[in-house]
Amino acid sequence: MDWEHLAGIRGFVTRMTTVGRYGTTANRMFGDWLAHSSEIYGGGGNVVVHLVSLYGEESLFGGRFLIAGGRMSQLSDFASSPIFCSFQNNSFCGRPKAAADSNYYGSYPAATWAFRMKGRPRKDLYIQAGVYFAENGIYQNYQHRTGFKFNGANIVGYEIPIEAQWEPHFGSHHDLPGHYKLGFVYDDVRRSDNYYNTAGQSYYVYGGKQLMRNSSWQTYFMFDQKLMNYTGRAKSAGLTFMGGYIYNSPHTAVRDFEVYGALLSQGLIPGRPEDVFGVAFSYVSIAPGTRDTTMAMVAAGDYSGMPNHATGVQTNAEVLEIDYSINVMRGVTFRPDFQYYIHPNGQVGLRNSAMLGFKSYVSLF
Repeated sequence: MDWEHLAGIRGFVTRMTTVGRYGTTANRMFGDWLAHSSEIYGGGGNVVVHLVSLYGEESLFGGRFLIAGGRMSQLSDFASSPIFCSFQNNSFCGRPKAAADSNYYGSYPAATWAFRMKGRPRKDLYIQAGVYFAENGIYQNYQHRTGFKFNGANIVGYEIPIEAQWEPHFGSHHDLPGHYKLGFVYDDVRRSDNYYNTAGQSYYVYGGKQLMRNSSWQTYFMFDQKLMNYTGRAKSAGLTFMGGYIYNSPHTAVRDFEVYGALLSQGLIPGRPEDVFGVAFSYVSIAPGTRDTTMAMVAAGDYSGMPNHATGVQTNAEVLEIDYSINVMRGVTFRPDFQYYIHPNGQVGLRNSAMLGFKSYVSLF
């Protein structure tokens, strides 16, 4: 809602997003819990209306400085890109999965109380920072089934993300746009170490009291760059490459790092200016502590209560995705999709799996 038009409050708007999500994700049928094949049920409560975000934003100095506060998703504001969901697999769509490795980082469709500031000192550069209050159970039905729980009783700490993005235009005609972002997140949330007990031994092997970490962190570099335009075709047609690297604290993470890359070709076929062909690949490394824990449990013959729904040793996982977005008519797209999982759930012992599906999009307004 634009309150400048409604009540004369200059530069102030309020935004609200809701979603309905149903079903179950298909990758669990072959044992994978690391990268959902599509966004359907997870975190959405299986309800008709789930509140994703509700916040107010003030624009100052001609839009060069923004202040926002309310119920917001951290990973919709930081470590995000409008072209991630050119793909369907959650290794990419929404945000790279390692960026959401923490259960406390609010990611679509979950939100927490938050405050954010974003400024543009130059036309091609923005810097933003925020405070997002960490809550227990933001992805669980028992706490946030509908997303309308506002009391903050589950707040256990906070996250402070900082991000800068450079937006150059390369080429002799300055018609090859790019986006390069660097970010860091510090969180003050007490959580358990993924391997050690307080005596410096394996908690899962020797028992004892699990070592607790008072804080954690994450850093990332992400970019996308248009490499070329297709001569004689629409301005939007061309080839774009995107890639990135996310590194998490190895003491508290499931995934200590992820590296990904993708190519997007829009308007490749003459006469089909809105069609997009895409191919993407993601590599996820399991954190050493998590890996060593699964190794120790397997060596001891103890498969009960393994972390992350594992049934064996977790080391690394890869996902390859190929899709083609067909513009059927204005506001309607149909996207056939192929996904290939290598080492599902990070386990060499699970068979590689292939999936075929599609994603459709209909815009009414």
